[in-house]
Amino acid sequence: MTKGKIEIIESGILAYGDSGTGCATYTFPSVVSLSNGVLLATCRAGSTKDSEDETIEIYQSDDSGRTWREGKKLFSDVKVNEKKGSLKVCYLTEIKKGHLIAACMWVDRQSYPNKPLFNEETEGCLPMKILLSDSFDDGKTWTPLRVVSLPERLGPPSLTGPILKLKDGSIALTIETNKRYQDGSKWHQKAVLIHSLDQGVTWEKPITICEDVSGKIFYWDLRTGVDTKGRIVAFSWTYNSETNNYLNIQRLISSDHGKTWSEPEDIGVTDQPSHPAILKNGTIVLAWVDRFNSQSIRVRISKNIEHAFEENTELVLHTQKKVTSGIAHTGELLSEMSLWSFGLPYVEVLPDNDVMVMYYTGTEKILDIHWVRIIIV
Repeated sequence: MTKGKIEIIESGILAYGDSGTGCATYTFPSVVSLSNGVLLATCRAGSTKDSEDETIEIYQSDDSGRTWREGKKLFSDVKVNEKKGSLKVCYLTEIKKGHLIAACMWVDRQSYPNKPLFNEETEGCLPMKILLSDSFDDGKTWTPLRVVSLPERLGPPSLTGPILKLKDGSIALTIETNKRYQDGSKWHQKAVLIHSLDQGVTWEKPITICEDVSGKIFYWDLRTGVDTKGRIVAFSWTYNSETNNYLNIQRLISSDHGKTWSEPEDIGVTDQPSHPAILKNGTIVLAWVDRFNSQSIRVRISKNIEHAFEENTELVLHTQKKVTSGIAHTGELLSEMSLWSFGLPYVEVLPDNDVMVMYYTGTEKILDIHWVRIIIV
């Protein structure tokens, strides 16, 4: 049995939604702990959860996350091939001391004007690109954004997490494939990993992490981390497209820098996983969103990336007001906006070996970014 108890020691709000403005809804939080002790957090701001005015804000903490400097826009008015677009996600990775790389997901808002990100009829996505930028001064200044060249067969690429720094000296991107906006064919989704041997200048051929060739099971929002032995662990938000329901989170492990992967393994908890935090002693901290049962955000620990996340280690971080309006099946659940007004937890180890969890919560119209500082005792 895993020993250890999680306790909340501090909490606060990173960003407050401002009703009726371009910063009404904050989502997609992330935080990175730099080698100089500074924390940098990013999040997406927009007038709604999917809006053409969405952009990325960056925040800095010099006291291990207890207080934060006022946020500022990280990149503005981003165009790709002269087309207008928005930044949906941005994750930061420290490649080496002082050198950071930002990985962003850009959404084309010009090719299909005023259309939502997802096409409900075809299950396709608006055109998207992965953009990168480097900082060589701990995030104070950034190089112009550049496009990652990816195979056309991947379709519009979703960025599922920060760039991974691997033990063999390479770095890696994890990408979720999508269908093009007007493609009405059956969706065969998969998650892939792409290596770079030159710190993000060029990228190798994609390696499949997980895929159901029948097209029934979708592996969404793959959240990854690297342990002290150099092994990569990935957690998947897993969906059955035939029964229209979410399955338990699946875990996959690679012991050769992402070249091969274990079969998906059910970890025993349901819905959408966080980016995991892995401590120096190998302990792994994972948060997740349980929308359809307890409607809460929870966290558990495991003694390493292979071990069970046992129930006795569980802590509830947030509970949303339950939906009690007679919802009978998943289709109705998916249309119930209160279920999607909290989520996307992100976990990171802090300089003092405490752990921080960030997530968004609020209402359909106003969403804030919360942070929780936890310890393992």
